Amino acid sequence: MVAAPTAHTTDCLFARARDQVCEALRSVVPGLPEEVVQRVEVTPPRDPSHGHMATNAALLAAKPAKRKPAEIAAELVQKLADLPDIDHAEAAGPGFVNMTLKPYVLQGVAKAVLEAGEAFGRSSIGQGTRVNVEYVSANPTGPMHVGHCRGAVVGDALANLMQAAGYKVTREYYINDAGTQVVALTWATYWRYLQVIGTDIDADTFSPLTPNGLQYQGDYLIPVAESIAEKHGRALANDDGSPADPSVWFDIIRAETLVQMMAAIREDLEGLGISHEVFASEAETLASGRVDAAIAKLESKGLLYEGVLEPPKGKTPEDWEPRPQTLFRSTDFGDDQDRALRKSDGTNTYFANDIGYHAQKAENSDVLIDVLGADHGGYVSRMRAAISALTDGKTGFEVVMCQIVRVVKNGEPVRMSKRAGTFVTLRDLLDEVGRDAVRFTMLTRKADAQMEFDLDAVVAQTRDNPVFYVQYAHARCRSVLRSAEAMFGAASVTLEALATVDLSGLLSDVELAVLHRIASFPRSVEAAAAAREPHRIATYCIDLASDFHTLWNRGREDTTLRFLHENDRETSLVKLALISAIAGTLRCALTILGVVPVEEMR
Repeated sequence: MVAAPTAHTTDCLFARARDQVCEALRSVVPGLPEEVVQRVEVTPPRDPSHGHMATNAALLAAKPAKRKPAEIAAELVQKLADLPDIDHAEAAGPGFVNMTLKPYVLQGVAKAVLEAGEAFGRSSIGQGTRVNVEYVSANPTGPMHVGHCRGAVVGDALANLMQAAGYKVTREYYINDAGTQVVALTWATYWRYLQVIGTDIDADTFSPLTPNGLQYQGDYLIPVAESIAEKHGRALANDDGSPADPSVWFDIIRAETLVQMMAAIREDLEGLGISHEVFASEAETLASGRVDAAIAKLESKGLLYEGVLEPPKGKTPEDWEPRPQTLFRSTDFGDDQDRALRKSDGTNTYFANDIGYHAQKAENSDVLIDVLGADHGGYVSRMRAAISALTDGKTGFEVVMCQIVRVVKNGEPVRMSKRAGTFVTLRDLLDEVGRDAVRFTMLTRKADAQMEFDLDAVVAQTRDNPVFYVQYAHARCRSVLRSAEAMFGAASVTLEALATVDLSGLLSDVELAVLHRIASFPRSVEAAAAAREPHRIATYCIDLASDFHTLWNRGREDTTLRFLHENDRETSLVKLALISAIAGTLRCALTILGVVPVEEMR
């Protein structure tokens, strides 16, 4: 028998209610299998008029109990209505039960926020599970551009989210420094180096000298070449300035270019508020023998054989050859076909190299999460099969797919071409709209949904701009609290002082609605972490901001809802406790998103 999960945050009202519903269900349906009880959910109803919480318990129990859902729901209503926190419960639809909480329960939520401070909403549901989140991993062939931005933000927010939910998170960046693109980059830097030292050689002249043509012609390599020339002078070219043999310069140019490219990438990431604990080198992974070790382990399990793959339909992948190759029995682990690990000439495929890298990550992780572009869809099943085979199913493998972002300015798409050097860099984007606007906007939609990033809309100060809408709500809260400090003294409006205020006066429908929204934050954190969907926290911020703005606007019509009453200190402090709880919850949510809440709008 598996015990029901209990590792929730202590301030998760929905988790506590679920425990109560499960207890009532066991009483109504004795002997119900525990795996059925585990699937019970307590969630906010879609229609607020149906109450504060809804549960599917009766529906789940009906089949194993061989009873009608409505009958079980009716008995659950009787049990739940007797609980001290429940104002009333009622059956609805085919077997749902809706519950309305007593006001004091919701009023206590504000106190919980004030007492918890920055820890509000944090959970232990992850129970210390070790999770490696790999994100960005852009090829170090140039500055980061807008195309990298979504995956960077999603990955970083996901790491923050899972950490808030009690997982032990490692943030990792994989440096692709061993492929043909790095070779091409090295030749491109050498071309710029020759120009810097005064050699008159244009792209058309230099391109035939390279293995696959001159691919990177952007001006961003000129400062790199200048730095190399300052250090080495003309020593990397022939005496007359013509290109020297690659044995003279290739390793030097490659190493120093990669160092400078990665330094620029780290700087760009820092500007976006992102830092990784681990930067793993592909070249080092290959040199360490980990790839061969992983292949040998698969072979020892009897999972490799020599064979010829069927010709693929449509585009031919790079790992297909019409000749015998070393194949991995990935179909034994749910893949749709076996995969090549070694080509007919004995060299490893890219997939084999990736297996070695992931095997390295799996040594210290319970779950591996890769944040990838949507064009990597075919990669998921094969890598999941490999990780399952290598770890005997002990290490999980997941992928969060990010669709490309279409950047628009003045109603027209902004085009990018990294190799031509005409792309919009991440630094350009940050300079134009700011870090917080970039991060929040990138998280307003699910990662695998198409997205349009409108540069004009993101900086517009209108309610249609979610970044402004949420930040304005927090800034308004802070403005009220600053005014309260001037009116009643700073000591009266500290978190500690407001946490002691009797909140029984918060009884209006709009105030209770805001408290209900705050109460759902811990549940939102747990649900978003479980689904690997940080955009849910951005949606939560927008919803809470909307509730706050509604409360603000209602105060214009109804003076009892106003936050500050100069001649009524007691009433004001009750309202200020709510305002402080709203601001605190917004800060906790924005922190997960990596967005800094503003104190005032300018």
